[in-house]
Amino acid sequence: MPRPTVNRKPFGTHGSADVDVWTLDSGTGVSAEILTYGGILHRLTVPDTSATPASVVRSLPALDDYTGKNPFFGALIGRYANRIAHGRFTLDGTEHQVPATDRGHALHGGPDGFHTRVWQAEGDATDEAATLRLTLHSPDGDMGFPGALDVTVTYALDRAGTLALDYTATTDRPTVVNLTNHAYFDLAARGDILGHTLQVDADTYLPVDEDGIPESPAAPVRDTPFDLVRPQTLGDRIALPHEQLRRAGGFDHCWVLRAPEASSGLRRAARLTAPDAERVLEVWTTEPGIQVYTANQLDGALATPDGGRHERHSAVCLETQHLPDSPNRPDHPGTVLRPDEVFRSRTELRFPHLVPKAV
Repeated sequence: MPRPTVNRKPFGTHGSADVDVWTLDSGTGVSAEILTYGGILHRLTVPDTSATPASVVRSLPALDDYTGKNPFFGALIGRYANRIAHGRFTLDGTEHQVPATDRGHALHGGPDGFHTRVWQAEGDATDEAATLRLTLHSPDGDMGFPGALDVTVTYALDRAGTLALDYTATTDRPTVVNLTNHAYFDLAARGDILGHTLQVDADTYLPVDEDGIPESPAAPVRDTPFDLVRPQTLGDRIALPHEQLRRAGGFDHCWVLRAPEASSGLRRAARLTAPDAERVLEVWTTEPGIQVYTANQLDGALATPDGGRHERHSAVCLETQHLPDSPNRPDHPGTVLRPDEVFRSRTELRFPHLVPKAV
């Protein structure tokens, strides 16, 4: 049976930097294409139950489309994923201001966040997995954040078809860190995700104000459209009359995950199932929250690689992360990183519909 492989090809240039696309192949039918620009997960090809392959993430046609204005398609997000109210936070008595470009608040690290950087890359393959190690140095004061930050994100695709993302970071001054990936999932690889079912292993979520900032402590999901403890059809849920859905145009909320049971610290966060269960994705993570976003702002302006359009609700993002606005919320799990510490996070994308292959 073929062993996992790693290949690199040119994808274009950004300024004076060459951008490559790296392909990780499991040797068992699953492959991932990752750009050094933004660490973008450009394609994730997964067979369905009939062994028909298709990419389960939405993507853009060319590098110029990624470097132009787009809603973080497939990108690595940092320094701080999600929102910080008014772009301000106080750390050890010093107030810091970061770009507040989303309705007066900071979003996803700012306009020149990690999603706009060309990462250094190194690939490797063993008999068990293909890996891509991406590294980035963010200088002190980058986008207003204190401390120089050195970040490593490793994509690893194993023979079972699981794609793992391991994040680590160190700093030379106290700072705040919240990293994630912003892939847009469409397991049917066509149309929209309104017929997908979603299960989220959480009993509470964070209601938000009109600007997407948490407005109160975590609220119970019971008897609300946010109760996804059992699988629910996305189209049915986001069509329900509820003020929170009106504010966001669908789901754009963070669920507070249950405590992990395994010694690894991993917990299942979500299970997404395509219509007819042709593909199934489970998201496992060490993070305390997951932001579910039903692509409410896509409007058909962006093209797909095959000439189609990215329409509203054509995908769903499952962003594992710490909770939004945590630097200003002492009741949230902390996001402060100090010089004697190492930030560590792991998320796994598992596809349980795949039949295990003999090795």
